[in-house]
Amino acid sequence: MRGLLRRLGAAGAGPAPAPGAPPGPQAPPPEGADRGLAVFENTSEVIRAERALKDAGVLVAVMGPPPGIRRGCDLVVTFPLVEELRVRRLLADAGLAPLDVLPVSGPLLAPVDIFQVKDFGTHLMVRAANMKLTVDKATGVLVNVSGGGCPDVPYLAALLVGRRLGEGPAPREIGHTLCGYALGLAYEELQRRCLPS
Repeated sequence: MRGLLRRLGAAGAGPAPAPGAPPGPQAPPPEGADRGLAVFENTSEVIRAERALKDAGVLVAVMGPPPGIRRGCDLVVTFPLVEELRVRRLLADAGLAPLDVLPVSGPLLAPVDIFQVKDFGTHLMVRAANMKLTVDKATGVLVNVSGGGCPDVPYLAALLVGRRLGEGPAPREIGHTLCGYALGLAYEELQRRCLPS
């Protein structure tokens, strides 16, 4: 892991996950590409929609809702707009009815990145929604879990802190709440930024 520090950028995109490693969060389509977004009533529907669409091979990203969206939960699912009909069909097959499916037609409908990254020199912290996960850049050891308020956060923290990034279960495999989901997103983003390709 000595090369870990060299591969880390303060806030830039890191390398792709190593072969066989759990996939990191999928990036949204490039800025020039037409995108759509699906708005859901609650976070559990977002989680189910993300899984159903990813399992079908759709390039999706979970992001914060645009400022112009005043309904639904604090997350939206973005996808390539050219796949809208397929996305609607896949969601219906999964028993999911989004509140709305919209094209990203201007800056007021642009979704917001849910990740905040802070480089402390020796440590890198990723915040996803309400959860923060920090790694020692030299060793790859997870040193802190904070945020949330869900009942499984202490359990997840006990399992993660002291382990190397990429070892042991991922938070999404063992967490069962919104906090566990958000921690899983932070974990996958740290993997994407820190693990060698």
